[in-house]
Amino acid sequence: METTEKRQRGRPRAFNGPSEASVQSLDRALRILAIVAEGSGLSLSEISAQSGLAASTAYRMLTTLQNHGMVEFDTSDQLWSIGVETYRMGAAFLRRRKLVDRARIVMQELMERTGETANLGVAEDDCVIFVSQVETHQAIRAFFRPGTRSPFHASGIGKAVLAHLEPERVGTILRKAGLQRFTDKTLSDISALAHDLARIKLRGWSVDDEERHPGMRCVAAAIFNEFGEPIGGVSVSGPTVRVTPERLAEIGPLVRDAAAEVTRMIGGVSSA
Repeated sequence: METTEKRQRGRPRAFNGPSEASVQSLDRALRILAIVAEGSGLSLSEISAQSGLAASTAYRMLTTLQNHGMVEFDTSDQLWSIGVETYRMGAAFLRRRKLVDRARIVMQELMERTGETANLGVAEDDCVIFVSQVETHQAIRAFFRPGTRSPFHASGIGKAVLAHLEPERVGTILRKAGLQRFTDKTLSDISALAHDLARIKLRGWSVDDEERHPGMRCVAAAIFNEFGEPIGGVSVSGPTVRVTPERLAEIGPLVRDAAAEVTRMIGGVSSA
């Protein structure tokens, strides 16, 4: 059995391409992960028997999963159990699912009150990802396909998130992502961006003033989790001919209140 496994890993002549081996390994690892998740501490022999894999193969899969925090090994009783990283990933899914579902009604109301498209975005390590949108009925409107990514410094939601992070964290994010200039109004200078973030935190909402797309303005506010950490935001976006500077004082508080309502609905705590 061990010899067979080595031949498979060595890519025999009949092998059709690297993707097949990768998929097989991934399939085995996920199978083992599911088995460990169902148990309350399993031995290597139990995992091997349930997965139908040789003990040596199962062990290699387990140690790889262990390196990523997906499973844990108790050296005293020699049992494998599910790792904390799986909880983090599962919690992220539940949080996002709850966020999208519960924000929908708030976004619908925000669109109706402002007459502009309402957006929901979540913060990742180096960008904002738009996950939901309620479009305005206007012929000319902003549109972000779900999954669209936008840099923090050139996004209304991104700047709203940055405004509520510690300066050290902001510096780390910006050093990693960079400050790419998209338009003449992009805040690609760190001092100018820092000044804008201070104003955003003070008033509770941000403005993307044609900083990503010419001819479009966006007003956004951050959404917070149960620890008071910004995890994303709600925004209203539209053409500059409708989202005028004069309307910002009207739209800003509406967006801020909408974000606060979503924060409340998901059990979050707004930043002080």
